Amino acid sequence: MRHLSFFILLLLSCTPPRITPLPRKGLSLAVLGVAQDGGYPHAGCQRNCCRLAWSGRQPERYPACLALVDHDSRKAWIFEATPAYTAQWERLMEMTGWTDKNVPDGIFLTHAHIGHYTGLMYLGREALGAKAVPVYALPRMKNYLETNGPWSQLAGLKNIEIRRLLPDSAAAPAPGIRVIPFTVPHRDEYSETAGYHVEAGGKRILFIPDIDKWEKWERDIVAEIQRADLAFLDATFYKNGELQRDMREIPHPFVEESMRLFENLPAAEKAKVHFIHFNHTNPLLWNPDEVKAVETRGFRVARQGEVIQLSAQ
Repeated sequence: MRHLSFFILLLLSCTPPRITPLPRKGLSLAVLGVAQDGGYPHAGCQRNCCRLAWSGRQPERYPACLALVDHDSRKAWIFEATPAYTAQWERLMEMTGWTDKNVPDGIFLTHAHIGHYTGLMYLGREALGAKAVPVYALPRMKNYLETNGPWSQLAGLKNIEIRRLLPDSAAAPAPGIRVIPFTVPHRDEYSETAGYHVEAGGKRILFIPDIDKWEKWERDIVAEIQRADLAFLDATFYKNGELQRDMREIPHPFVEESMRLFENLPAAEKAKVHFIHFNHTNPLLWNPDEVKAVETRGFRVARQGEVIQLSAQ
């Protein structure tokens, strides 16, 4: 019976992520991707985790990306420009029902690792040839884009317009919306690493897709969760030993560690936590029993294609 239950859950989990229509009024948040930079399945991976996807038994997942949509003004902003940008933008347009919009009204970047900014290439002359798409970045990230090809060409040809952010200073891309970046400790080879507070529709959203370890941050993540209404947090790896290498070389908060740290939060606070940015080895991508176990403890697992209404219709 236990094996039958697992089989039924596996079949359900293999259903391709649905395109959930967005409400036709107000502000909404859409999850356009949930995987780590390399997506799922992962290049060159022949482990059982990826074979589930190569064989069609699990759906493809795109790198982590959120979209903030204001249906009343027909504007949309995305957080991260991933290598799957083309597909993610198309999915978002299907969700909105818009047929005459071909670029975001702004793109907020966190850092210069491949899953978080390389989708900008699709705005260039070889692809869309976009016109002055606002791209928001902290100072080192902005300088990196402006001084390194091919990204500098995007700026030179005015495909993108890079707007400088400062830590803990709000950007206001539209009336009633505030986006506040802050820095987190991460492997900052080319740029600093940002997280975001997004204030929209009377809600406060916390987005931290990449961080080394919670204890390395000068802020208290538990207090940050309590101040937020929704928290999308780094869940790259489920536990230590997941990779056949020294995982101290690529530090992230393990999901097991985060759940222990958040264990004493009230149920309503735990429910704010949406784990996201899963490596292909993380069973929260492909093992329904593990997803159920995490959700039974009161947390949530971000799902590609889900929509959260932020303001009343």
